Amino acid sequence: MRNVYFNHDGNVDDLVSLLLLLQMPNVHLLGVGAVGADSYVEPAVSASRKIIDLFGKQKSLAVAKSDSRPVHQFPKEWRLSAFSFDDFPILNEHGAPRTPEADEPAHLDLLNKVQSADGPVTLVMTGPLTDLARALELEPKLADRIERLYWMGGTMNNQGNVAEPEQDGTVEWNAYWDPEAVKTVWDSTIDIVMVGLESTDQVPLTPELRQHWASLRHYPAFDLIGQGYSLVHSFEANSTYYLWDVLTTMVSRYPELVTSKLVHSDVLTQGPGAGRTYLTEDGRPITLVTGVKGNAFFKQIDELAMQATSNFETETK
Repeated sequence: MRNVYFNHDGNVDDLVSLLLLLQMPNVHLLGVGAVGADSYVEPAVSASRKIIDLFGKQKSLAVAKSDSRPVHQFPKEWRLSAFSFDDFPILNEHGAPRTPEADEPAHLDLLNKVQSADGPVTLVMTGPLTDLARALELEPKLADRIERLYWMGGTMNNQGNVAEPEQDGTVEWNAYWDPEAVKTVWDSTIDIVMVGLESTDQVPLTPELRQHWASLRHYPAFDLIGQGYSLVHSFEANSTYYLWDVLTTMVSRYPELVTSKLVHSDVLTQGPGAGRTYLTEDGRPITLVTGVKGNAFFKQIDELAMQATSNFETETK
């Protein structure tokens, strides 16, 4: 059984990732933290608690609210999806969430859960790295307790997805949100697996995929997944929508779904390229995911989602 801590930033892809992570075999989920980056933190935490209530297989968890703040904030229009997701009837028919909110903010929750775990911990982070960076600043030896970090963020091909004034187009949003946090993590000894735009661009959200999920809506998890992704469309994001966070989460448990290579890299923290992850022989080693075995990836999602049964159905039997 592998210890895992999940830190996310609350948009549709993050919340679907949580649902899938809860179904994965041989995963001991220690905790969940949510940051208001590509979302607002209150609905992100609330929806996370409700997903654990519904699909958590009676796991004893608490959701930690991050108080981290951005250097560069995501567009408001993208962040609003968390409110709609949190309002879905499937998440609210049983009343107020039972899964508690953690007593401490997310960076302290992460720190304490990792330190008190009975062995090394795998971190899965699908948003900015700020909570981890803050935890490392408080306790640098935390890195020794982390087996590996799987992070959705960055790109090594200089083709970013941030189109904001005074930046140069080479930066990915999770890195742009807090460039110094990325640098702090890069300067640590943590083993990093980076799932950047060069690989996530291989798993777009297509009309065919939406229809496939619609055909499976008699499964409660697919009903929620389909409703969730109905909130996001490419014209809203000004680009194609991809399964960024789901890919990262799946890779953390099923590395055979992707190809990867060892590269040396570093991070810019200043100027129009602030947040850029780039290749350099003088940089630190990371594992960069380079390709996705698409059919196997989507098949594994289907298998996990089909296994997700409602906790409330179990209670009534």
